[in-house]
Amino acid sequence: MTPLAQLRLLQLSSPSLPVGAYSYSQGLEWAVEQGWVTDEESAWRWIAELLRHPLARFEAPLLAALQRALSRGEQSLWRELNEWYRASRECQEMAAESQQMGYSLLQLGVALGEERLPIEEEEVTYLLLWAWLSGCWQIEPQAAVTGYLWSWCENQVLAAVKLVPLGQTAGQRLLWRLAAEIPLLAEEALSLPQEQWNSFAPGWMIAGCGHETQYSRLFRS
Repeated sequence: MTPLAQLRLLQLSSPSLPVGAYSYSQGLEWAVEQGWVTDEESAWRWIAELLRHPLARFEAPLLAALQRALSRGEQSLWRELNEWYRASRECQEMAAESQQMGYSLLQLGVALGEERLPIEEEEVTYLLLWAWLSGCWQIEPQAAVTGYLWSWCENQVLAAVKLVPLGQTAGQRLLWRLAAEIPLLAEEALSLPQEQWNSFAPGWMIAGCGHETQYSRLFRS
């Protein structure tokens, strides 16, 4: 991968990317209220288990497949994969999050000079748009998957620091431990057969549904 592509990956995975990722906790806020996440160690367990399973075994291989389909101009395939991802957003907030962040990323890509992806607003997902921009910016699939997983972990840790709450050093310890797992997970995701993709995470979706009616909250999901 070229040095410029490496820098583009840093830009795409940065928490300063103007897509609103900082405003979502993906159910973590409800998990904290329920007492599932109460300290650094329980935050580690929550984030690491989601990273190892629905993220690494579903979203990561799907991201790589989307990037390949987009690069080959296989429109029917990337649309089918995108619909699969949309169907995996099992609560209203997570579906809205994916669409809002995806649309923001689409607008950003167009503003930066990329040709608009031919898709209707209601079909947009964040994963699809991440695959689209990473391909436009010549980011290799394994690097794209690695960056995506890292970006998700960083947003989760930032949410945990605010919600548990945790100190900044504790947040950095969590990122240090999570980063040690990401390279192997990204590598495995690229070779995971499609029949083994698995987004099953009932506790995560229960947390997402619970957050929709949570009385007091800081985050949008």
